[in-house]
Amino acid sequence: MIAIDWGTSSVRAWRLGPEGVAAEARAAPLGIMAVPDGDFAEAFTGLVGDWLAEGEGRALLSGMIGSRQGWREAPYLPCPADPALLAQQLLAVPFDGAEIRIVPGLVGADASGVPEVMRGEETQLLGLAHAIGGTGTVCLPGTHSKWATLKEGAIVGSTTHMTGEVFAALRSHTILGRLMSGPAGGGPAFADGVLRSGQPGGLLHHAFGARTLVLLDRMASDQAASYLSGLLIGHEVRSATEGLPAGAAVQLVGAAELCTHYGEALALLGFVAHGPEGDWALAGLRRIGEAIGWL
Repeated sequence: MIAIDWGTSSVRAWRLGPEGVAAEARAAPLGIMAVPDGDFAEAFTGLVGDWLAEGEGRALLSGMIGSRQGWREAPYLPCPADPALLAQQLLAVPFDGAEIRIVPGLVGADASGVPEVMRGEETQLLGLAHAIGGTGTVCLPGTHSKWATLKEGAIVGSTTHMTGEVFAALRSHTILGRLMSGPAGGGPAFADGVLRSGQPGGLLHHAFGARTLVLLDRMASDQAASYLSGLLIGHEVRSATEGLPAGAAVQLVGAAELCTHYGEALALLGFVAHGPEGDWALAGLRRIGEAIGWL
């Protein structure tokens, strides 16, 4: 079986043996927005054509390849969802020479009934669920951070937080960035931002402090970005962990540096962060492949 994690900026592919072991792997900077003329069949052949020629006849794809801008749009499935549900609703893609299926995304709602969606993260989460015993709270930090609840091997719900994108917008397109001279990182300024997120006033008021603290020489300009990052992540973590008991564990999945910052914020707010090692997209594709009898 061929397993493919095809996102917005890049694509990764594995050739799996009958037991699900990856015999070969490859990657390319060929995200869905970089495919020439949207010819995904040609891009797929260019990526794994030699594997097809050598006898591979089945391919399972996940990620933004199933979005409206991808090869074919795979409908969202409602939460809760486990590998068996996704296996039953895979989207078939016509292609000469191979049987291709795309993993659907998931849809749910927040506590107020506003829709929540994910596409690609569901495969990672199902791979991780198997490794951690099926139940837990997971954070996938990023441009649009996802927080998900797992129960007995199923994804029961999620929330999305535009923390990374809002940080980039505030730094690059508002007056706050005029006094920021250094990169965002951890350290005392980051911790100060995290702790500030718990004080009265709300995020819109707190954000302006990233300027006034520098103006009045209470914070160096090269610390302002770290402070703003801590402030935004602090607000995100407080919101996403509402209702979790003190000391609860949160599983972090994502880029190492970003997970380190989230781990620091979680610790400051009384939670325990875990960063289990593994390629969870591959693990999830493997579980879905097993559910449909391809492995």
